Amino acid sequence: MRSAEPRPPGPAPCGAAQSGAAMSEEQLRRVRDRVRSFPDFPVPGVRFRDISPLLKDPAAFRTLIDLLEDHLRVSHPKIDFIAGLDSRGFLIGPPLAQRLGIGFVLIRKKGKLPGPTESISYALEYGKAELEIQSDAVEAGQKVVIVDDLLATGGTMFAACELMKRLKAEVLECLVVIELKLFKGSEKLKSIPFYSLLQYD
Repeated sequence: MRSAEPRPPGPAPCGAAQSGAAMSEEQLRRVRDRVRSFPDFPVPGVRFRDISPLLKDPAAFRTLIDLLEDHLRVSHPKIDFIAGLDSRGFLIGPPLAQRLGIGFVLIRKKGKLPGPTESISYALEYGKAELEIQSDAVEAGQKVVIVDDLLATGGTMFAACELMKRLKAEVLECLVVIELKLFKGSEKLKSIPFYSLLQYD
């Protein structure tokens, strides 16, 4: 169950179509070159995609935010908040929100947020997990984009969408840097729009 090397940019698969903004081969290569892989981590047969080199390289990270900003400006002219998933969504979401001139809200693991919260339990491969958001994080009708670094099985992202629905917010899109297509996580999101910058088999 090893994923192949990334495909070159081109016609993207369903759910990961390139935005109307110009996305140069050079920009995408700069981001892709800063993603490294570790075979058999965290378990045998899995290839881990590590964004640590991307975070260490200010030029590459700036290019990443440039590309995501361009995509959102074209695809969703009106966004109220970026919501980031615990924990790597916290690294990408705030600078993206700053670029767009909007706020950032946290979706955290159970027990990490003070005050009244809304929580949801969801299934993992072995057991369950819970996500929480503060009850006043967003208001009914507000438009939100949910951000994370990676989509695999899609369980966490889908749970985050359900939390937003409970607060009566509108999820405009689920946005990730990396999509592991082998796990078909985007299918779990069903009708929720989805965008990935890089796709791996």
